[in-house]
Amino acid sequence: MERLQYDNIFEAITDDAAEAADMEFRADMLLVIRKIIEQKGWTQKEAAAALDVAQPRVSELLRGKLDLFSADKLISFLAKLGYRIKPQFVPGRQQPLKVKVRQEALAA
Repeated sequence: MERLQYDNIFEAITDDAAEAADMEFRADMLLVIRKIIEQKGWTQKEAAAALDVAQPRVSELLRGKLDLFSADKLISFLAKLGYRIKPQFVPGRQQPLKVKVRQEALAA
């Protein structure tokens, strides 16, 4: 029996490399947002207020309902939490694009 190997777990779900990359990116952003919420010790109600969404949306986010959130929406959530995404690309390297999430001072 042949053993399957994947660099990206989402490649097991779809044959479309772009779709797998999008799913991996959204999953990574979702995990970062969840970690920020946990570190702040927020309730779902407090997180909802910070993200300007209804509490059930925060519940979906915290339960990892990846299919309900676009990359744009997750990026906007990070911005509302005071974080910025900065992609880094190194020409000539065959490694995946690196993305850093950096906290910035919130506007008063």
